[in-house]
Amino acid sequence: MISFQKYTPGSSAEWAGTANFTRVLHDPEFSAAWRNTLTFTLLALLIGFAIPFVLALVLNELRHAKAFFRVVVYLPVMIPPVVSALLWKWFYDPGAGLANETLRFLHLPTSNWTNGTGTALVSLVIVATWANMGGTVLIYLAALQSIPGELYEAAELDGADLLQRIRHVTIPQTRFVILMLMLLQIIATMQVFTEPFVITGGGPENATVTVLYLIYKYAFLYDDFGGACALSVMLLVLLGVFSAGYLRLTRSGEDG
Repeated sequence: MISFQKYTPGSSAEWAGTANFTRVLHDPEFSAAWRNTLTFTLLALLIGFAIPFVLALVLNELRHAKAFFRVVVYLPVMIPPVVSALLWKWFYDPGAGLANETLRFLHLPTSNWTNGTGTALVSLVIVATWANMGGTVLIYLAALQSIPGELYEAAELDGADLLQRIRHVTIPQTRFVILMLMLLQIIATMQVFTEPFVITGGGPENATVTVLYLIYKYAFLYDDFGGACALSVMLLVLLGVFSAGYLRLTRSGEDG
């Protein structure tokens, strides 16, 4: 109901109709927030979706220390998100961060990382991928280990090389898991908040302001709870579509 009201803390609510939605839609930050959120989601799928799958393939082929490397891969997930973001904020620091210090040591050109409008969002995607991929890797690994070995043996007898076995055996056999994790990742990345809040503050020049971060700004910086709720409803509707797709997929998997 607050999305249809004019409300600020300490005052009584007044009916505003669709004024909150109209105001939010005409806010210059609105288009930037959605553009950044959708770009972040797309980059997260390209970067953060392929890397866990490749790592799972590598772990599945290991013959020794498999349990050790599982723990290593999952370690970033056990670090509190804010702590992880602060570590990466130091890592990306243009003056004294480890990233640029390493590049200087190798006599390579340095980067502005989170201070550049062209690199800030990609830098945050890398942070989110590193922090969250551990669980995805283990789910992929479990799916890979459930594939009957006879299928790989038959493919080898037919002369299939490694890439052909992945294409014709691994991917088809894990298709359901891949689609399920893809939908979950879309839902999660569209709610990205910690990384832009801690590392960039939505900058530079709104290059990393996301929908959830803009909701935070409306509520706690602008004292505009009506606008925050209106934008929250918009995000809820979109996430509801992907959630419905996820539920339909899981039901079809159970029936199949």
